[in-house]
Amino acid sequence: MTLENNIIQYTIQAVKELYGACLDAHQVTLQETRKEFQGQITVVTFPFIKFSKKSPEQTGQEIGAYLKIKIDEIIDFNVIKGFLNLSASDNFWVSRLNDIGDEGFGIFSANGKKILVEYSSPNTNKPLHLGHVRNNLLGFSVAEILKSSGYEVIKANLVNDRGIHICKSMLAWQLFGNGETPESTGLKGDHLVGKYYVIFDQQYKIQIQRLIAEGQTEEDAKKNAPLINSAQQMLLNWEAGEEQTLALWKKMNDWVYSGFNVTYNKLGVDFDKFYYESNTYLLGKDTVEEGLKNKVFFKKPDGSVWIDLTADGLDEKLVLRADGTSVYMTQDLGTAELKYHDFKMDESVYVVGNEQDYHFKVLFLILNKLGKSWAKGLHHLSYGMVDLPSGKMKSREGTVVDADELIDEMMRTARERTEELGKVENFSAQEKEELYRMIGLGALKYFLLKVEPKKRLLFDPKESIDFQGNTGPFIQYTHARIKSVLTKGNYQKHQSAFYSSELKALERDLIVILNKYPDTVKSASAEYSPALIANFTFELAKAFNKFYHEEPILKADEEDVKQFRLELSAATAMVLKKGMKLLGIEVPDRM
Repeated sequence: MTLENNIIQYTIQAVKELYGACLDAHQVTLQETRKEFQGQITVVTFPFIKFSKKSPEQTGQEIGAYLKIKIDEIIDFNVIKGFLNLSASDNFWVSRLNDIGDEGFGIFSANGKKILVEYSSPNTNKPLHLGHVRNNLLGFSVAEILKSSGYEVIKANLVNDRGIHICKSMLAWQLFGNGETPESTGLKGDHLVGKYYVIFDQQYKIQIQRLIAEGQTEEDAKKNAPLINSAQQMLLNWEAGEEQTLALWKKMNDWVYSGFNVTYNKLGVDFDKFYYESNTYLLGKDTVEEGLKNKVFFKKPDGSVWIDLTADGLDEKLVLRADGTSVYMTQDLGTAELKYHDFKMDESVYVVGNEQDYHFKVLFLILNKLGKSWAKGLHHLSYGMVDLPSGKMKSREGTVVDADELIDEMMRTARERTEELGKVENFSAQEKEELYRMIGLGALKYFLLKVEPKKRLLFDPKESIDFQGNTGPFIQYTHARIKSVLTKGNYQKHQSAFYSSELKALERDLIVILNKYPDTVKSASAEYSPALIANFTFELAKAFNKFYHEEPILKADEEDVKQFRLELSAATAMVLKKGMKLLGIEVPDRM
């Protein structure tokens, strides 16, 4: 039993013996003791005064005295208003360090539950951009955190590979491409296809202006422009299975997938299962029939099928057009069924931007009304958009921040900043390039993940690559610093840490923070929040640097103090590495 569980159980016992009241475990609240007070674990005693009929201070004093007698590890306490601050013994914290040094620390055993995390979901008419980068990093990190928490995780990617936007790129390439290929141009396939999506928009605008000049309204000109009519005809040809259109679609999509894979590899994200909209867009019609039969849906006179959600504070929602064709909701209903059929997962997380909040609210509500028992496990991980100092991004206007260019820029900036510091003279050319890659990607990933997913964020590449402050490079540098100390100290891992002296405050503080790692993993898992892991690693790195600057490690007065501090340093490096790995970030041994 952990010390925290002991405190809860004995607090329940204290309230019963002292005041004759029975409590449940959930009625005992523990907190981390505030830094300005002595202690490490705080019991909130305000709820107990209704039983004690005494002041919060007196109640805290009585319970504190009880816990000090009953729990060997508690050596002292103090009461501030309704907060009972408990101090654990040095022996307790040294024994905790031994557990922290274990390889399995913070990795939970299998809980028997399966969870699917769907992320990325790119369109095959353009390359991945900064918004996709946040999506991919968020989805990958959440999946890794859930794995560490004991879940069996399936990483899924639903690729939007059909529709009018795809046909726009196809048509523009057909009309203006002169047979260009990734090989003939030296462009990545997704960049080449994205180029023609922009060209379509440029040419379409020219046609609209020409029609307006000829006397048409802007609305009519947008409908009558030959390019948009040709793109719509191409979509009809695709849906009819016209051979030539399908061949062009397959060829250009293959170019895009090849390009995506390069970007995914650079980002270090992966997938266990790919779904393609071209295979799923007709799904859901059986679900609609089922809903009609069960009177969950209703038909309007024109034959279209709807659901009335006004009683739930929403509106009426179309689920099938009058001509029998699907809408997005139809296929999402069908795809949800397909995913459950494939994996029988307990939970399913959709990592999708917050502009789709309403869509997912409706989707989950419909599935619940259809009586799908598994719908209770569906969750929309809604995240905010990424802005740049220069403003919003628009794909069709070619003003997006391309993911590949961003990664290259981050690595260039990492090179410049590192060489300014002059710390890579002893590195080979290959080691330097690997280091710049780690720092550049670490800076990008950390900056995007340290902010709570729901929040919109402003991404500043220069600010992200800073070796001071709440950044990836600061934490990476701390890990490298520890590795250097361990090498200089000829560190060898011992079976257990031993300390004959009294713990210094900074040593204890470091162990207290390290001890929070498993709970942080659990909280990050429950909240689908990599930000909790990111900010934990920052607090840990800060605490280590304070310890490093104020307490000698290699020049400690006694050998056992030196060995203990090396053990503490090694445990810190291991937990930093684990935490950063959950964010998809590598930490170098040298910097």
